[in-house]
Amino acid sequence: MAKTKKTPRPKARLPKGLRDIPAAEIRAQDAMLRTIREVYERYGFEPLDTPAFEYTEALGKFLPDQERPNAGVFSFQDEDEQWMSLRYDLTAPLARHVAENFESLPKPYRRYQTGSVWRNEKPGPGRYREFVQFDADTVGTPTVAADAEMCMLAADALEALGIERGDYVIKVNNRKVLDGVLESIGVTDDSQKLVVLRAIDKLDRLGTNGVQLLLGDGRKDESGDVTKGAGLKSDQVSELMEFIEQAAASAENMKKTAAAGDLFNNEVDQSYFLLKADSSYYKSDLCIAGHNELEEIRGLVRQASYGMDRIVIDPSVVRGLEYYTGPVYEAELTFETKDEKGPPVRFGSVGGGGRYDGLVARFKGQPVPATGFSIGVSRLYTALSTLGKLKGTETPGPVVVAVFDKNCMADYQKLVQTLRNADIRAELFLGNPKNMGAQFKYADQRGSPCVVIQGSDEKAKGEVQIKDLVEGAKAAASIASNEEWRSERPAQFAVSEDKLVEAVREILARHES
Repeated sequence: MAKTKKTPRPKARLPKGLRDIPAAEIRAQDAMLRTIREVYERYGFEPLDTPAFEYTEALGKFLPDQERPNAGVFSFQDEDEQWMSLRYDLTAPLARHVAENFESLPKPYRRYQTGSVWRNEKPGPGRYREFVQFDADTVGTPTVAADAEMCMLAADALEALGIERGDYVIKVNNRKVLDGVLESIGVTDDSQKLVVLRAIDKLDRLGTNGVQLLLGDGRKDESGDVTKGAGLKSDQVSELMEFIEQAAASAENMKKTAAAGDLFNNEVDQSYFLLKADSSYYKSDLCIAGHNELEEIRGLVRQASYGMDRIVIDPSVVRGLEYYTGPVYEAELTFETKDEKGPPVRFGSVGGGGRYDGLVARFKGQPVPATGFSIGVSRLYTALSTLGKLKGTETPGPVVVAVFDKNCMADYQKLVQTLRNADIRAELFLGNPKNMGAQFKYADQRGSPCVVIQGSDEKAKGEVQIKDLVEGAKAAASIASNEEWRSERPAQFAVSEDKLVEAVREILARHES
Protein backbone atom coordinates (compact mmCIF):
# COMPACT_ATOMS: atom_id res chain seq x y z
CA MET A 1 0.00 0.00 0.00
CA ALA A 2 1.40 3.39 -1.00
CA LYS A 3 2.21 5.80 1.81
CA THR A 4 0.15 8.96 2.03
CA LYS A 5 2.32 11.91 1.11
CA LYS A 6 2.44 14.39 3.95
CA THR A 7 1.87 18.05 3.18
CA PRO A 8 4.96 19.93 4.33
CA ARG A 9 4.28 22.25 7.22
CA PRO A 10 5.31 25.90 6.90
CA LYS A 11 8.06 27.10 9.18
CA ALA A 12 6.88 29.56 11.80
CA ARG A 13 9.25 32.50 11.31
CA LEU A 14 9.16 36.26 11.09
CA PRO A 15 10.24 37.92 7.84
CA LYS A 16 13.71 39.41 8.20
CA GLY A 17 13.74 42.91 9.63
CA LEU A 18 10.22 42.75 11.11
CA ARG A 19 9.02 42.08 14.65
CA ASP A 20 5.96 41.20 16.71
CA ILE A 21 4.97 43.76 19.35
CA PRO A 22 3.64 42.47 22.71
CA ALA A 23 0.65 43.91 24.57
CA ALA A 24 2.63 45.83 27.20
CA GLU A 25 4.62 47.70 24.56
CA ILE A 26 1.50 48.45 22.51
CA ARG A 27 -0.24 49.97 25.53
CA ALA A 28 2.82 51.99 26.52
CA GLN A 29 3.22 53.26 22.96
CA ASP A 30 -0.46 54.22 22.87
CA ALA A 31 0.03 56.30 26.03
CA MET A 32 3.10 57.91 24.48
CA LEU A 33 1.24 58.71 21.25
CA ARG A 34 -1.64 60.26 23.19
CA THR A 35 0.79 62.66 24.86
CA ILE A 36 2.38 63.64 21.54
CA ARG A 37 -1.06 64.04 19.96
CA GLU A 38 -2.11 66.44 22.73
CA VAL A 39 0.92 68.65 21.99
CA TYR A 40 0.26 68.60 18.23
CA GLU A 41 -3.41 69.43 18.81
CA ARG A 42 -2.41 72.29 21.11
CA TYR A 43 -0.41 73.75 18.21
CA GLY A 44 -3.53 73.60 16.02
CA PHE A 45 -2.66 70.58 13.85
CA GLU A 46 -5.47 68.34 12.53
CA PRO A 47 -5.32 64.53 12.13
CA LEU A 48 -5.11 62.80 8.74
CA ASP A 49 -4.81 59.15 7.74
CA THR A 50 -3.62 57.95 4.34
CA PRO A 51 -3.38 54.43 2.78
CA ALA A 52 -0.45 52.13 3.44
CA PHE A 53 0.58 52.20 -0.22
CA GLU A 54 0.60 54.70 -3.07
CA TYR A 55 1.24 54.64 -6.79
CA THR A 56 5.01 54.31 -7.06
CA GLU A 57 5.30 57.34 -9.34
CA ALA A 58 3.84 59.48 -6.53
CA LEU A 59 6.91 58.76 -4.38
CA GLY A 60 9.17 60.67 -6.76
CA LYS A 61 12.38 61.62 -4.97
CA PHE A 62 11.63 59.05 -2.29
CA LEU A 63 12.66 56.34 -4.74
CA PRO A 64 16.39 55.55 -4.57
CA ASP A 65 16.26 54.26 -8.16
CA GLN A 66 13.47 55.14 -10.60
CA GLU A 67 14.38 52.19 -12.85
CA ARG A 68 14.10 49.66 -10.02
CA PRO A 69 10.82 50.27 -8.12
CA ASN A 70 11.77 47.66 -5.50
CA ALA A 71 15.05 49.33 -4.52
CA GLY A 72 14.57 50.93 -1.12
CA VAL A 73 10.80 50.51 -1.13
CA PHE A 74 8.52 47.45 -1.25
CA SER A 75 6.63 47.49 -4.56
CA PHE A 76 4.23 45.33 -6.54
CA GLN A 77 2.05 45.61 -9.63
CA ASP A 78 -1.75 45.67 -9.51
CA GLU A 79 -4.12 44.06 -12.04
CA ASP A 80 -3.58 47.01 -14.43
CA GLU A 81 0.21 46.55 -14.20
CA GLN A 82 0.48 49.83 -12.30
CA TRP A 83 3.37 49.88 -9.84
CA MET A 84 2.28 50.35 -6.21
CA SER A 85 4.62 50.84 -3.23
CA LEU A 86 4.27 50.64 0.53
CA ARG A 87 4.77 54.15 1.85
CA TYR A 88 8.40 54.99 2.52
CA ASP A 89 7.39 57.68 5.01
CA LEU A 90 4.31 59.83 5.72
CA THR A 91 5.40 62.90 3.75
CA ALA A 92 4.90 61.60 0.21
CA PRO A 93 1.27 60.58 0.91
CA LEU A 94 0.71 64.05 2.41
CA ALA A 95 2.07 65.73 -0.73
CA ARG A 96 -0.26 63.64 -2.88
CA HIS A 97 -3.24 64.38 -0.59
CA VAL A 98 -2.61 68.13 -0.64
CA ALA A 99 -2.23 68.20 -4.42
CA GLU A 100 -5.38 66.13 -4.91
CA ASN A 101 -7.47 68.31 -2.55
CA PHE A 102 -5.67 71.60 -3.03
CA GLU A 103 -8.70 73.79 -3.64
CA SER A 104 -10.71 72.60 -0.63
CA LEU A 105 -7.93 72.64 1.99
CA PRO A 106 -7.16 75.73 4.09
CA LYS A 107 -3.75 77.24 3.41
CA PRO A 108 -1.61 76.87 5.38
CA TYR A 109 -2.74 73.29 5.93
CA ARG A 110 -1.61 71.86 9.27
CA ARG A 111 -1.85 68.11 9.73
CA TYR A 112 -0.47 65.34 11.93
CA GLN A 113 -0.39 61.61 11.23
CA THR A 114 0.95 58.46 12.85
CA GLY A 115 1.39 55.10 11.17
CA SER A 116 3.74 52.39 9.92
CA VAL A 117 6.23 52.99 7.12
CA TRP A 118 8.37 50.43 5.30
CA ARG A 119 11.95 50.44 4.00
CA ASN A 120 13.32 47.74 1.72
CA GLU A 121 16.78 48.09 3.20
CA LYS A 122 19.26 45.90 5.05
CA PRO A 123 18.05 45.49 8.65
CA GLY A 124 20.36 45.65 11.63
CA PRO A 125 20.32 45.99 15.43
CA GLY A 126 17.48 48.38 16.21
CA ARG A 127 16.85 49.00 12.49
CA TYR A 128 13.65 47.42 11.20
CA ARG A 129 12.02 47.32 7.81
CA GLU A 130 8.72 48.40 9.33
CA PHE A 131 8.48 51.10 11.97
CA VAL A 132 6.10 53.79 13.18
CA GLN A 133 6.44 57.52 12.62
CA PHE A 134 4.48 60.44 14.06
CA ASP A 135 4.55 63.51 11.80
CA ALA A 136 3.38 67.10 11.94
CA ASP A 137 3.51 69.25 8.78
CA THR A 138 2.56 72.75 7.68
CA VAL A 139 1.88 73.12 3.95
CA GLY A 140 1.35 76.38 2.08
CA THR A 141 3.56 78.96 3.80
CA PRO A 142 7.13 80.00 2.89
CA THR A 143 7.88 81.81 6.15
CA VAL A 144 10.63 80.35 8.32
CA ALA A 145 8.36 81.08 11.28
CA ALA A 146 6.77 77.73 10.38
CA ASP A 147 10.21 76.08 10.65
CA ALA A 148 10.85 77.76 13.99
CA GLU A 149 7.48 76.48 15.18
CA MET A 150 8.42 72.92 14.22
CA CYS A 151 11.52 73.15 16.43
CA MET A 152 9.46 74.45 19.35
CA LEU A 153 6.86 71.73 18.74
CA ALA A 154 9.57 69.06 18.89
CA ALA A 155 10.96 70.45 22.15
CA ASP A 156 7.50 70.66 23.74
CA ALA A 157 6.63 67.09 22.68
CA LEU A 158 9.79 65.64 24.24
CA GLU A 159 9.26 67.56 27.48
CA ALA A 160 5.61 66.51 27.65
CA LEU A 161 6.87 62.90 27.58
CA GLY A 162 9.01 63.57 30.65
CA ILE A 163 12.40 64.14 28.98
CA GLU A 164 14.09 66.89 30.96
CA ARG A 165 16.02 69.84 29.60
CA GLY A 166 19.62 68.86 29.30
CA ASP A 167 18.66 65.35 28.19
CA TYR A 168 17.69 66.45 24.67
CA VAL A 169 18.44 69.17 22.12
CA ILE A 170 16.78 70.24 18.85
CA LYS A 171 19.54 70.93 16.33
CA VAL A 172 18.85 73.18 13.33
CA ASN A 173 20.71 73.74 10.07
CA ASN A 174 19.85 74.83 6.53
CA ARG A 175 20.36 72.84 3.35
CA LYS A 176 21.21 76.08 1.56
CA VAL A 177 24.30 76.40 3.75
CA LEU A 178 25.38 72.87 2.91
CA ASP A 179 24.61 73.28 -0.78
CA GLY A 180 26.68 76.47 -0.75
CA VAL A 181 29.61 74.70 0.90
CA LEU A 182 29.47 71.88 -1.66
CA GLU A 183 29.20 74.39 -4.48
CA SER A 184 32.28 76.21 -3.19
CA ILE A 185 34.41 73.04 -3.26
CA GLY A 186 33.19 72.06 -6.75
CA VAL A 187 30.52 69.43 -5.97
CA THR A 188 27.70 70.27 -8.39
CA ASP A 189 26.43 66.89 -9.63
CA ASP A 190 23.09 66.16 -7.93
CA SER A 191 23.67 62.42 -7.54
CA GLN A 192 27.15 62.93 -6.06
CA LYS A 193 25.81 65.68 -3.80
CA LEU A 194 23.18 63.29 -2.41
CA VAL A 195 25.83 60.67 -1.59
CA VAL A 196 27.87 63.37 0.19
CA LEU A 197 24.87 64.55 2.21
CA ARG A 198 23.97 61.00 3.26
CA ALA A 199 27.57 60.41 4.31
CA ILE A 200 27.61 63.53 6.51
CA ASP A 201 24.24 62.49 7.96
CA LYS A 202 25.96 59.39 9.41
CA LEU A 203 28.40 61.48 11.48
CA ASP A 204 26.84 60.57 14.84
CA ARG A 205 26.83 56.86 14.04
CA LEU A 206 30.13 56.43 12.15
CA GLY A 207 32.28 59.28 13.50
CA THR A 208 34.60 61.49 11.45
CA ASN A 209 36.72 58.58 10.16
CA GLY A 210 33.70 56.71 8.84
CA VAL A 211 32.32 59.82 7.14
CA GLN A 212 35.71 60.59 5.62
CA LEU A 213 35.79 57.12 4.04
CA LEU A 214 32.28 57.56 2.64
CA LEU A 215 33.23 60.92 1.14
CA GLY A 216 36.11 59.22 -0.66
CA ASP A 217 36.17 55.73 -2.18
CA GLY A 218 33.87 53.99 0.30
CA ARG A 219 33.69 52.07 3.56
CA LYS A 220 33.59 48.39 4.59
CA ASP A 221 31.46 47.64 7.68
CA GLU A 222 31.93 44.94 10.34
CA SER A 223 30.02 42.36 8.27
CA GLY A 224 32.30 42.90 5.28
CA ASP A 225 29.69 44.76 3.22
CA VAL A 226 31.10 47.68 1.24
CA THR A 227 29.29 51.00 0.90
CA LYS A 228 30.35 52.92 -2.20
CA GLY A 229 31.67 56.41 -1.46
CA ALA A 230 30.99 59.79 -3.04
CA GLY A 231 34.31 59.75 -4.90
CA LEU A 232 35.46 63.23 -3.85
CA LYS A 233 39.06 64.23 -4.42
CA SER A 234 41.34 64.34 -1.40
CA ASP A 235 41.44 68.16 -1.28
CA GLN A 236 37.62 68.28 -1.47
CA VAL A 237 37.36 65.76 1.37
CA SER A 238 39.85 67.74 3.47
CA GLU A 239 38.03 71.04 3.04
CA LEU A 240 34.62 69.48 3.69
CA MET A 241 35.84 67.63 6.79
CA GLU A 242 37.33 70.91 8.08
CA PHE A 243 33.89 72.52 7.76
CA ILE A 244 32.20 69.57 9.49
CA GLU A 245 34.70 69.52 12.38
CA GLN A 246 34.47 73.28 12.87
CA ALA A 247 30.69 73.06 12.81
CA ALA A 248 30.74 70.31 15.45
CA ALA A 249 33.12 72.40 17.60
CA SER A 250 30.74 75.36 17.35
CA ALA A 251 27.82 73.18 18.47
CA GLU A 252 29.91 71.82 21.37
CA ASN A 253 30.72 75.37 22.45
CA MET A 254 27.03 76.24 22.57
CA LYS A 255 26.32 73.06 24.50
CA LYS A 256 28.88 73.96 27.18
CA THR A 257 27.52 77.50 27.43
CA ALA A 258 23.98 76.21 27.83
CA ALA A 259 25.11 73.69 30.48
CA ALA A 260 26.65 76.58 32.41
CA GLY A 261 23.23 78.24 32.47
CA ASP A 262 24.04 81.08 30.05
CA LEU A 263 21.13 80.18 27.77
CA PHE A 264 20.86 83.42 25.79
CA ASN A 265 24.52 84.34 25.24
CA ASN A 266 24.23 86.08 21.86
CA GLU A 267 27.95 86.00 21.06
CA VAL A 268 28.22 82.24 21.53
CA ASP A 269 24.81 81.71 19.95
CA GLN A 270 26.00 83.32 16.69
CA SER A 271 29.30 81.41 16.54
CA TYR A 272 27.82 78.70 14.31
CA PHE A 273 28.62 80.69 11.15
CA LEU A 274 31.85 82.29 12.32
CA LEU A 275 33.76 79.22 11.18
CA LYS A 276 36.36 80.57 8.81
CA ALA A 277 35.98 84.26 8.01
CA ASP A 278 38.24 84.12 4.93
CA SER A 279 36.72 80.93 3.50
CA SER A 280 34.98 80.60 0.16
CA TYR A 281 31.72 79.82 2.01
CA TYR A 282 31.16 83.54 2.59
CA LYS A 283 31.26 84.07 -1.17
CA SER A 284 28.35 81.67 -1.76
CA ASP A 285 24.95 83.31 -2.18
CA LEU A 286 23.34 80.06 -1.07
CA CYS A 287 25.35 80.05 2.15
CA ILE A 288 24.40 83.63 2.91
CA ALA A 289 20.71 82.97 2.21
CA GLY A 290 20.78 79.91 4.47
CA HIS A 291 22.59 81.84 7.17
CA ASN A 292 19.99 84.62 7.09
CA GLU A 293 17.16 82.10 7.47
CA LEU A 294 18.93 80.47 10.41
CA GLU A 295 19.36 83.86 12.03
CA GLU A 296 15.64 84.50 11.69
CA ILE A 297 14.80 81.11 13.23
CA ARG A 298 17.27 81.75 16.05
CA GLY A 299 15.66 85.10 16.81
CA LEU A 300 12.14 83.63 16.81
CA VAL A 301 12.89 80.72 19.16
CA ARG A 302 14.95 82.85 21.54
CA GLN A 303 12.18 85.45 21.67
CA ALA A 304 9.81 82.62 22.60
CA SER A 305 12.18 81.72 25.51
CA TYR A 306 13.67 78.58 23.95
CA GLY A 307 17.33 78.84 24.99
CA MET A 308 20.43 76.98 23.85
CA ASP A 309 19.57 74.17 26.25
CA ARG A 310 16.61 73.34 23.98
CA ILE A 311 17.22 74.58 20.41
CA VAL A 312 20.65 75.22 18.86
CA ILE A 313 21.98 76.03 15.39
CA ASP A 314 24.28 73.18 14.32
CA PRO A 315 25.81 73.33 10.79
CA SER A 316 26.66 69.61 10.91
CA VAL A 317 22.99 68.57 10.72
CA VAL A 318 22.14 67.25 7.25
CA ARG A 319 19.16 64.86 7.08
CA GLY A 320 19.69 62.17 4.44
CA LEU A 321 16.71 62.70 2.12
CA GLU A 322 17.18 64.58 -1.13
CA TYR A 323 13.97 66.60 -1.12
CA TYR A 324 14.85 69.05 1.69
CA THR A 325 15.25 72.59 0.35
CA GLY A 326 15.81 74.82 3.40
CA PRO A 327 15.95 74.53 7.19
CA VAL A 328 16.47 71.00 8.54
CA TYR A 329 16.24 69.91 12.15
CA GLU A 330 16.95 66.91 14.32
CA ALA A 331 15.78 65.95 17.81
CA GLU A 332 18.66 64.32 19.66
CA LEU A 333 18.68 62.68 23.08
CA THR A 334 21.90 63.63 24.86
CA PHE A 335 21.78 61.55 28.04
CA GLU A 336 23.97 58.48 28.40
CA THR A 337 22.88 55.06 29.59
CA LYS A 338 24.44 51.59 29.63
CA ASP A 339 23.65 48.57 27.50
CA GLU A 340 23.24 45.04 28.86
CA LYS A 341 27.02 44.48 28.85
CA GLY A 342 27.89 47.73 30.64
CA PRO A 343 29.42 50.12 28.05
CA PRO A 344 27.77 53.57 27.85
CA VAL A 345 25.49 54.25 24.88
CA ARG A 346 23.57 57.26 23.57
CA PHE A 347 20.27 57.06 21.74
CA GLY A 348 21.04 60.03 19.50
CA SER A 349 18.39 61.12 17.02
CA VAL A 350 14.75 60.22 17.73
CA GLY A 351 13.20 62.52 15.14
CA GLY A 352 13.84 65.11 12.49
CA GLY A 353 12.50 66.96 9.51
CA GLY A 354 12.83 70.07 7.45
CA ARG A 355 11.50 72.25 4.65
CA TYR A 356 10.54 70.55 1.39
CA ASP A 357 9.19 73.12 -1.06
CA GLY A 358 9.28 70.88 -4.14
CA LEU A 359 7.18 67.83 -3.28
CA VAL A 360 3.65 69.16 -3.81
CA ALA A 361 4.95 71.16 -6.77
CA ARG A 362 5.67 67.83 -8.54
CA PHE A 363 1.91 67.33 -8.79
CA LYS A 364 0.75 70.95 -9.11
CA GLY A 365 3.39 72.43 -11.37
CA GLN A 366 3.56 75.47 -9.11
CA PRO A 367 5.51 76.21 -5.92
CA VAL A 368 3.82 74.93 -2.74
CA PRO A 369 6.09 75.48 0.29
CA ALA A 370 5.96 72.98 3.15
CA THR A 371 7.83 72.00 6.31
CA GLY A 372 7.45 69.15 8.80
CA PHE A 373 8.82 67.16 11.72
CA SER A 374 8.74 63.38 12.23
CA ILE A 375 9.24 61.35 15.43
CA GLY A 376 10.63 57.81 15.25
CA VAL A 377 8.16 56.17 17.62
CA SER A 378 9.97 52.88 18.28
CA ARG A 379 13.31 54.53 19.02
CA LEU A 380 11.70 57.11 21.28
CA TYR A 381 9.77 54.35 23.07
CA THR A 382 13.02 52.51 23.81
CA ALA A 383 14.60 55.68 25.16
CA LEU A 384 11.62 56.46 27.39
CA SER A 385 11.66 52.89 28.71
CA THR A 386 15.34 53.30 29.59
CA LEU A 387 14.61 56.55 31.41
CA GLY A 388 11.74 54.88 33.30
CA LYS A 389 9.25 57.40 31.87
CA LEU A 390 6.69 54.77 30.87
CA LYS A 391 5.94 53.52 34.38
CA GLY A 392 2.24 53.73 35.16
CA THR A 393 1.25 52.81 31.61
CA GLU A 394 1.02 49.12 32.49
CA THR A 395 -2.53 47.72 32.38
CA PRO A 396 -3.41 45.01 34.92
CA GLY A 397 -4.78 41.78 33.54
CA PRO A 398 -8.49 40.97 33.66
CA VAL A 399 -10.27 39.56 36.68
CA VAL A 400 -10.73 35.85 35.95
CA VAL A 401 -13.96 34.08 36.90
CA ALA A 402 -13.05 30.43 37.47
CA VAL A 403 -15.21 27.51 36.35
CA PHE A 404 -15.95 25.19 39.27
CA ASP A 405 -18.82 23.33 37.63
CA LYS A 406 -19.16 23.32 33.84
CA ASN A 407 -22.94 22.87 34.20
CA CYS A 408 -23.13 26.35 35.76
CA MET A 409 -21.55 28.27 32.87
CA ALA A 410 -24.54 30.63 32.62
CA ASP A 411 -24.13 31.61 36.28
CA TYR A 412 -20.43 32.27 35.79
CA GLN A 413 -21.09 34.30 32.67
CA LYS A 414 -23.52 36.45 34.66
CA LEU A 415 -20.76 37.18 37.20
CA VAL A 416 -18.40 38.19 34.38
CA GLN A 417 -21.01 40.46 32.86
CA THR A 418 -21.69 42.10 36.23
CA LEU A 419 -18.02 43.07 36.43
CA ARG A 420 -17.88 44.27 32.82
CA ASN A 421 -21.00 46.40 33.29
CA ALA A 422 -19.13 48.10 36.14
CA ASP A 423 -16.23 48.92 33.73
CA ILE A 424 -13.96 46.24 35.24
CA ARG A 425 -11.87 44.11 32.88
CA ALA A 426 -13.07 40.52 33.35
CA GLU A 427 -13.14 37.21 31.53
CA LEU A 428 -14.54 33.73 32.02
CA PHE A 429 -11.99 30.91 32.02
CA LEU A 430 -12.66 29.09 28.72
CA GLY A 431 -10.01 26.36 28.97
CA ASN A 432 -10.35 22.88 30.46
CA PRO A 433 -12.16 23.43 33.81
CA LYS A 434 -11.17 20.09 35.42
CA ASN A 435 -8.02 21.39 37.09
CA MET A 436 -8.51 24.43 39.35
CA GLY A 437 -4.73 24.80 39.70
CA ALA A 438 -4.46 25.26 35.93
CA GLN A 439 -7.02 28.06 36.14
CA PHE A 440 -4.98 29.87 38.79
CA LYS A 441 -1.84 29.41 36.71
CA TYR A 442 -3.67 30.90 33.72
CA ALA A 443 -4.74 33.89 35.83
CA ASP A 444 -1.12 34.40 36.93
CA GLN A 445 0.04 34.33 33.31
CA ARG A 446 -2.58 36.95 32.43
CA GLY A 447 -1.43 39.22 35.25
CA SER A 448 -4.85 39.03 36.87
CA PRO A 449 -5.28 40.89 40.17
CA CYS A 450 -7.77 38.34 41.50
CA VAL A 451 -9.86 35.26 40.71
CA VAL A 452 -13.58 34.89 41.44
CA ILE A 453 -14.67 31.38 42.51
CA GLN A 454 -18.19 30.05 43.07
CA GLY A 455 -18.82 26.41 43.94
CA SER A 456 -22.14 24.80 44.89
CA ASP A 457 -21.76 25.80 48.57
CA GLU A 458 -21.12 29.45 47.70
CA LYS A 459 -23.99 29.41 45.20
CA ALA A 460 -26.40 28.14 47.83
CA LYS A 461 -25.37 30.98 50.18
CA GLY A 462 -25.48 33.64 47.42
CA GLU A 463 -21.75 34.22 47.83
CA VAL A 464 -18.49 34.14 45.87
CA GLN A 465 -14.92 33.53 46.97
CA ILE A 466 -12.36 36.12 45.81
CA LYS A 467 -8.69 35.20 45.73
CA ASP A 468 -6.33 38.19 45.68
CA LEU A 469 -3.43 36.82 43.62
CA VAL A 470 -1.01 39.65 44.41
CA GLU A 471 -1.45 39.41 48.18
CA GLY A 472 -1.55 35.64 47.91
CA ALA A 473 1.85 35.56 46.23
CA LYS A 474 3.31 37.80 48.96
CA ALA A 475 1.86 35.64 51.72
CA ALA A 476 2.98 32.41 50.06
CA ALA A 477 6.57 33.61 50.15
CA SER A 478 6.43 33.93 53.94
CA ILE A 479 4.52 30.74 54.84
CA ALA A 480 6.64 27.73 55.82
CA SER A 481 4.29 24.81 55.17
CA ASN A 482 1.27 23.67 53.15
CA GLU A 483 -0.60 23.05 56.42
CA GLU A 484 -0.11 26.65 57.47
CA TRP A 485 -1.25 27.79 53.98
CA ARG A 486 -4.44 25.71 54.18
CA SER A 487 -5.22 26.83 57.73
CA GLU A 488 -4.74 30.52 57.10
CA ARG A 489 -6.03 30.72 53.48
CA PRO A 490 -4.36 34.13 53.04
CA ALA A 491 -5.78 36.71 50.64
CA GLN A 492 -8.95 34.70 49.97
CA PHE A 493 -12.31 35.73 51.37
CA ALA A 494 -16.04 35.40 50.79
CA VAL A 495 -18.51 38.17 49.90
CA SER A 496 -22.15 38.17 48.88
CA GLU A 497 -22.83 38.34 45.15
CA ASP A 498 -24.25 41.86 45.46
CA LYS A 499 -20.94 43.01 46.99
CA LEU A 500 -18.78 41.48 44.22
CA VAL A 501 -18.11 44.72 42.32
CA GLU A 502 -17.31 46.66 45.50
CA ALA A 503 -14.87 44.00 46.74
CA VAL A 504 -13.06 43.73 43.38
CA ARG A 505 -12.75 47.51 43.15
CA GLU A 506 -11.13 47.61 46.58
CA ILE A 507 -8.53 45.07 45.43
CA LEU A 508 -7.84 47.01 42.21
CA ALA A 509 -7.51 50.30 44.09
CA ARG A 510 -5.13 48.78 46.63
CA HIS A 511 -2.81 47.43 43.96
CA GLU A 512 -2.91 50.63 41.90
CA SER A 513 -1.77 52.63 44.93
